[in-house]
Amino acid sequence: MPETLQPIYIRSINVIGLLTLIKREIDRFMNVYLQTIVAPVITTLLFYTVFALAFGGVARQVGDVPFLVFLAPGLIMMTMVQNAFANTSSSLVIAKVQGSIVDILLPPLSAFEMYAGFIIGAVVRGLMVGTVTGVVMSLFVEMAVASWGLVVVYALLGTIMLGSLGMAAGIWAEKFDHVAAVTNFLVTPLTFLSGTFYSVEALPEMWRGMAHYNPFFYMIDGFRAGFIGQADGNIWIGIAVLAGINMLLAGFIYMMLRTGYKIKT
Repeated sequence: MPETLQPIYIRSINVIGLLTLIKREIDRFMNVYLQTIVAPVITTLLFYTVFALAFGGVARQVGDVPFLVFLAPGLIMMTMVQNAFANTSSSLVIAKVQGSIVDILLPPLSAFEMYAGFIIGAVVRGLMVGTVTGVVMSLFVEMAVASWGLVVVYALLGTIMLGSLGMAAGIWAEKFDHVAAVTNFLVTPLTFLSGTFYSVEALPEMWRGMAHYNPFFYMIDGFRAGFIGQADGNIWIGIAVLAGINMLLAGFIYMMLRTGYKIKT
């Protein structure tokens, strides 16, 4: 009789199980790449076109930076994080609705391994969408990079944060309407109020101060600073805020997975 396959552990991590979950998540969105990769790129380009043509973006300036150069990084980050959120939330809700969640719960995967597998899948999708969007957008606007370090760090922190938020929403949600509620009443408003389409320095003092309490502001501002070399806020505070939120979300999701909240009942 053939030997029973056993998981391979490296420092108590089930490597085969983790890699299999990551592959599952990547294959899941790549199998429908027109919907998960191409469609978000087209949507982002439509946003860019509206601002470039309908609102006189070609002639506008934000400080000493052309408006379209200022706008492009914010749109790239926006589409990256929204797709990271969609990846984890939709994956979990679909699995719960179809009953295939047992395929994730039965293998010998720890709560940490499940969290890491879903988040890595979300980050890969977010970065793929962002990269394709940036390449296509560079055909229409000059996109010089002032600091690759800031671009990479903020892209990772942003996609991890929204991937984690999407995972929490997916675990909590019982149907797609619940995920849509989180998207419509939390993710979208915070994204549009983050300074994606404007500089918060142009806001009245009260609203400018309130913007600094929005974690999405630091995400957009730091990522944009990696391209244009200017930031409305402190980039190091932004990194600290995003890293802190990511740790809180990771701990919260870990407890949800450990207790089996809404996935084992």
